[in-house]
Amino acid sequence: MPLIKVNMLQGRSVETKRKYASELTRITCECLDVKPASVRIIFSEMPPENFAASGILAADTKK
Repeated sequence: MPLIKVNMLQGRSVETKRKYASELTRITCECLDVKPASVRIIFSEMPPENFAASGILAADTKK
């Protein structure tokens, strides 16, 4: 049973996550030859002040 954890910044809509989950499941099934019912996805969202890249908080960057 594939278990996929997706870490991302807060702010994406439920519809966006729904679409991503659907496509990620499809690709996982294709690549790993498993049934959709066996794929599990966990979305972990974090506030932008809890993530930094190149020493800069995501909260301090413009979108």
